[in-house]
Amino acid sequence: MFDEKGISLKEVVEARKQKIEGDDAWKILGSAKEVIVGRGKKFQVFHPDEDSKEDILKVSLGRTGNLRAPALKIGSRVVVGFNEDMYREYLGAVQK
Repeated sequence: MFDEKGISLKEVVEARKQKIEGDDAWKILGSAKEVIVGRGKKFQVFHPDEDSKEDILKVSLGRTGNLRAPALKIGSRVVVGFNEDMYREYLGAVQK
């Protein structure tokens, strides 16, 4: 999808090979001004300086405790998971 939209990726990490859990996940999420998490047909927007660490990690980590994929860091924003409406609204990257 990113190639189709002309979006280049600076770094790609294979989530099955390199786990990002707990404190490592929070380093990424907590450093963002905005964390947007897509799950199924819904998405939520968090602000780590205002919202609780536990609430953000609860929706950002999968059952294994690993950061859900895909996870994208774009400037000061982190986008976790996939939801078409979320990508359209925040990234302009999905068209129907």
